Amino acid sequence: MRALLRIFLPISGLFFPIPASAQNADGARLFQQRCATCHSVEAGRNKAGPHLSGLIGRAAGTAEGATYSDAMRSSGLTWDGQSLDTFLTAPGRMVRGTRMTVAVPNATQRAAIIKYLDGQSAD
Repeated sequence: MRALLRIFLPISGLFFPIPASAQNADGARLFQQRCATCHSVEAGRNKAGPHLSGLIGRAAGTAEGATYSDAMRSSGLTWDGQSLDTFLTAPGRMVRGTRMTVAVPNATQRAAIIKYLDGQSAD
């Protein structure tokens, strides 16, 4: 029975839409697993990397108090869903000289993280 559940549950999302709340929870969980060591979603709380509260629409390299590479400060990027997707796929390829080395190769995981970040306002 457990073997069947391990097979069926991952594909069940193909037949039964996953509620948005579950997708948001997945994004939060993935953020905690993949990003929270270096980033916070609390405005003004920088860690090794800048806080990501209010990231969508913000110019790259501009979070107050955060330490950035020269490459990121001079990148000219403004973060949106597409630029984040490209960056998270291969940070060093998009911004040569960035200090961020962690990539998220899985497109579904990237989309969930980006959706989660989009919901984090810069209060």
